[in-house]
Amino acid sequence: MQAYCHSLTQYNRLKTKEVRIGDLLLGNFHPIRLQTMTTTDTMDTLATVEQSIRCIEAGAELVRITAPSKKEAENLLNIKNELRKRGYHTPLVADIHFTPNAAEIAARIVEKVRVNPGNYVDKKKFELIEYTDADYAEEIERIQERFTPLVRICKEYGTAMRIGTNHGSLSDRIMSRYGDTPMGMVESAMEFLRIARYESFHNIVLSMKASNPQVMVQAYRLLIQQMDAEFGECYPLHLGVTEAGDGEDGRVKSAAGIGTLLEDGIGDTVRVSLTEDPEFEIPVCRDLVKRYTSSTRQTQHIPAIEKLTYDPFNYQRRESFEVSNIGGKQVPVVIADLSKLDALTPEKLSAVGYTYDAATDKWNISDMAADYIFTGDQIPDFALPGTLKVIVDTSTWKKAADHDKYFPIDDVKNFLKGSAKSQQLNFVMLDCYNDGTLATPAELQELAADKTVVLCLSSTNDHAMPSVRRAFVELMQQQVNNPVVLIVDSNWQTADEHLIHYATEAGALLLDGFGDGVCFGMSVNSYLQQSEKGHADTSGRNYMTNTSVEQFINSTAFSILQATRTRISKTEYISCPSCGRTLFDLQETTAKIRSVTNHLKGVKIAIMGCIVNGPGEMADADFGYVGSGVGKITLYKGKEVVKRNVDSEVAVDELINLLKENEAWVEPAS
Repeated sequence: MQAYCHSLTQYNRLKTKEVRIGDLLLGNFHPIRLQTMTTTDTMDTLATVEQSIRCIEAGAELVRITAPSKKEAENLLNIKNELRKRGYHTPLVADIHFTPNAAEIAARIVEKVRVNPGNYVDKKKFELIEYTDADYAEEIERIQERFTPLVRICKEYGTAMRIGTNHGSLSDRIMSRYGDTPMGMVESAMEFLRIARYESFHNIVLSMKASNPQVMVQAYRLLIQQMDAEFGECYPLHLGVTEAGDGEDGRVKSAAGIGTLLEDGIGDTVRVSLTEDPEFEIPVCRDLVKRYTSSTRQTQHIPAIEKLTYDPFNYQRRESFEVSNIGGKQVPVVIADLSKLDALTPEKLSAVGYTYDAATDKWNISDMAADYIFTGDQIPDFALPGTLKVIVDTSTWKKAADHDKYFPIDDVKNFLKGSAKSQQLNFVMLDCYNDGTLATPAELQELAADKTVVLCLSSTNDHAMPSVRRAFVELMQQQVNNPVVLIVDSNWQTADEHLIHYATEAGALLLDGFGDGVCFGMSVNSYLQQSEKGHADTSGRNYMTNTSVEQFINSTAFSILQATRTRISKTEYISCPSCGRTLFDLQETTAKIRSVTNHLKGVKIAIMGCIVNGPGEMADADFGYVGSGVGKITLYKGKEVVKRNVDSEVAVDELINLLKENEAWVEPAS
């Protein structure tokens, strides 16, 4: 194993133990399974059955149902019987948090139970408690005593189990020793896994979920490393980014986290946690997984990585020198590709964040305005916004009158032998390992010595992300510290497919600290089809507000930078996907809160349906809006309760007041 997977350059599924969930086999190179979770009241048998059927017919291979107490756990039998009566035999999963007795009932009924180590037995009061070694050992004994009965029931009934750690619900004991860290998440699960192994129970799946894809990816990698070191084998992994939110942002955040792991062959089942009806999660799951069914992913050679030059378990941005506003300590830039437009006009720039007001002869610049535009062989015939810079082909750059605003781009061979170079900024393209090489050592050193060069890395390799990652390793080995722009083209068709492709390819690199900018493009066929079809997702619902391909790509670029926490340009929403525990209409409330707060750049707001997904699952949110009873909301600042049991009719207004009291509010622009 190399660090945390079989290979960092060749696509290979991670070998895991085989787990049986009813008649479904998971792990051990079986297909990656798709799953979701119902949002209905578990006591409403028919509503839960009907929603489960919609999920199954959409393609769900497992359906999870919450069982917060004994009565819901017992009603799982009625739900299961009705589904079987109607001819549906898809395995059911009981979702358990605080109630071991409910888990022990459910384990005798359904095919799988999910337990959260942080909630199942452990204490969680969000207090810093000092645990001595003796105190810690005593807590482990208490966990073993409470958890072992469930393990034995699962073993007796042939029930599978998911040990599902969540970043936001680590116990006080874990927090005291490991802190709020990926390693704490891993140890939380490992304690339960060791107990199960002691009982010779192995029908287990594990997960390491977080709303922050960076934390989530690191935790899964550490878990694999820990299992391999301690047991010499790995259990199947359930992948998910928890509380991802809705619409474009939810899909991007999920794809960045889940896709990063899938790229390295990690993952045996996936769930995309969207604040939408559960059947709409399945097409997104399918779009993520289908990228790894093609055998062509391992036909092209990428040189092996003999020694890592970065730490995949701890985020640290690659060091680079600054060229203009790219690299160094600058946030990653966004380059918008406008080269496919027939003609450039001031109106076309509105798609990438620049709106011209003819009456005042001024440009309005949004928080998500592209830093550069690439226009190919076109030079706009109108005055551009003062902050906007233009990248053009070298032959076109020679004709440009303003070399302070226009900059050339060329491939490495032409650049090194050419005489036409900007004194300020040059973009140099490198195709990563299409023919097994990046560039010669001499060429790399010549580029490294030129402090005007920004490298543009792309790959036509079928497995492009590892090709570009391998290039970063080579650059670091050769001490080439030029800033790097990630170039990602998409040959997919639908909006969801493009989103997932960009978020996976670029997100995986950004999460490892690679990249000082991004530029996304589409093939001509995809570009035209996208323009004709608009931006409806695979469920047929128009969840995006983009009016053009260019706006779609620009918005996606900023969403990916936000999801990977590399550039914050808008409000971030940590929104749970709803379930039978939810105490208000989560989709409607999320939309309402978003409509009045989406101008608060950099503020993180968590919207949680109940206390289970409350202060813990909010993880690193600045403010929280949490259901605490029917029609009642509790407001948080961080993990601290500020206002309890606020009437839901006025709760959004009270949230705004809370933002104002903490100087996090600004009035929206007219």
